[in-house]
Amino acid sequence: MAVGGVRAIMEDYKPFAAMVTVQCIFAVSTLWVKAAFGRGMNPMVLVVYRQGIATLVLAPIVITANRTRLKEMRLGVSGFFWVFVAALFGATGFMNLSYEGLHLGSSSMATAMMNLIPAITFLMAAAVGQERVNIREVSTIAKIFGTAICVGGAITMAFFKGSKLLNYSLNDALILLQSLSSKWMIGALLLAAGSSCWSLWLIMQGPLCKLYMDPLTLTTWTCFLPTLQSAVLAFFVLPDRSAWRINSLFELSCYIFAGAVGSSVNFCLQTWCISVRGPLYTAMFMPLSTVITTVLAIIFLNEELHIGSLLGGGGIVFGLYVVLWGKAEDTRKGRVTIHNKDLAKVAANTEPQLDIENAIAAPLLADTASAQQRN
Repeated sequence: MAVGGVRAIMEDYKPFAAMVTVQCIFAVSTLWVKAAFGRGMNPMVLVVYRQGIATLVLAPIVITANRTRLKEMRLGVSGFFWVFVAALFGATGFMNLSYEGLHLGSSSMATAMMNLIPAITFLMAAAVGQERVNIREVSTIAKIFGTAICVGGAITMAFFKGSKLLNYSLNDALILLQSLSSKWMIGALLLAAGSSCWSLWLIMQGPLCKLYMDPLTLTTWTCFLPTLQSAVLAFFVLPDRSAWRINSLFELSCYIFAGAVGSSVNFCLQTWCISVRGPLYTAMFMPLSTVITTVLAIIFLNEELHIGSLLGGGGIVFGLYVVLWGKAEDTRKGRVTIHNKDLAKVAANTEPQLDIENAIAAPLLADTASAQQRN
């Protein structure tokens, strides 16, 4: 009993440990990339190498796992088009914009801006009719309110840097609004644009999964196509061909970690957690990477923490949890509604063709109802 109980507890904590690992990997990858940018690494070149390495890691696994049904896994013209467009936004656009924003801004701001994704996804889903909006429901009000807070936090972080929070002078403490450099502001806007690209990719997953259901193979395509797309983009944007040269072991290890661990391992862990606990559970851990990145960036990269960044990041995280609460309420109500409809069908015997499980449950529910009436 004791051994079985310990094993059960360990099984329950596996998703928690996996998501903590995911956020730690994301934080370490962000700090590593930021440090490499300081040594001259180009963001566009990083995207090409990262996605290329991720493809080399995932492709043999996919081919080995599906070697008996490779002909069945052909995309077709329509499927390839959707995968190409999804890769263009979800990987090429997202990574290039986010890495350029990280290069111009700070690592803590980059991870904080990623918490905008659920709120932006809600806006896009509502616009295309994938998200039900009823302003009379508390869950809808929560999602709208949380989205507004997230947007307000992003605006605060982008346009109101504020005074230093640590090691500040008396004059700095009295000045809450400082003039922002154009690099900081552009970096924040690029990070917000990158989050919007990722949200659009999430919206496209509905029709995409109907055409192509295997998630690992789909991810391999989503790594391979952005490698080509980003390479073409970098070829025209970067006139200096020396930017492609790997100048140090530190830079090479950054490429390998970002591609093999940051893309491949993180995807496998997140996919498993979503299958076990659902997407809301995984989204709840997103602010953890912001906290880890901020602390480590102050210690190892000597980044300065400003009041505007703290207030904006706090607003984004708070808004994120409000949106997630509203989404959780929608999910709970949906399950309750479906459950009540099933019970009504069984009790009233309105469904002419019941499956085996319902056929067995019907008399049990009827006996229970009659017994309650007698009492």
